[in-house]
Amino acid sequence: MSSAIVLDTNMQKNGELALPERYKDIHEHNLYLYVKSYLASFRVNCASSKNRGEVSGGGKKPWSQKGGGRARAGSITSPVFVGGGVAHGPRNNRNYALKINKKQKKLALQYALFQKAAENKLFVVDSVKVESGKTKDAFALFRQVGQKDTLFVVDSIDVKTDLAFRNLKKCYIVDSLELNAYLIAVFKSVVIEKAVFEKLIKEG
Repeated sequence: MSSAIVLDTNMQKNGELALPERYKDIHEHNLYLYVKSYLASFRVNCASSKNRGEVSGGGKKPWSQKGGGRARAGSITSPVFVGGGVAHGPRNNRNYALKINKKQKKLALQYALFQKAAENKLFVVDSVKVESGKTKDAFALFRQVGQKDTLFVVDSIDVKTDLAFRNLKKCYIVDSLELNAYLIAVFKSVVIEKAVFEKLIKEG
């Protein structure tokens, strides 16, 4: 069974906390659906083309209906003319949002935790706090974890800790309310406060 690695104040292994047995039966498709929905919510629809009714001009018939040897034409705003409207072009009223229900969100989060634990990349600590507010101290904490990049999850972020982590590129800190399956999946490792971990396990 997958377990989270418990770390002491020096970020050294000090035991393990097992995840619920049911986590291993969750299908990975729940995580796929959540990530797809999460990324779609950030998609901005800015491409927009004009149809023949929106292009300026075209009030006069380009040439006579008969006698010119050319195909009949009623307006230069037709898509067949250069500068005319676009047929079936992109519009900016498209909605990219993908719905996902609460149960799938919870399953996606649980599977993401299970996946990280299976890779031995899920760590639990008593507290993540940088009282000095200095970036170098936050970086030292990150270095102690010894991972390529790390997501730190805390119960609540104080001003000093937020200031210390703000400019670090390879790690990110969030509180329990911001935590989601996408963040867990996208980072190589996750360090989570024990209180938050126990709350997640209890809710699941």
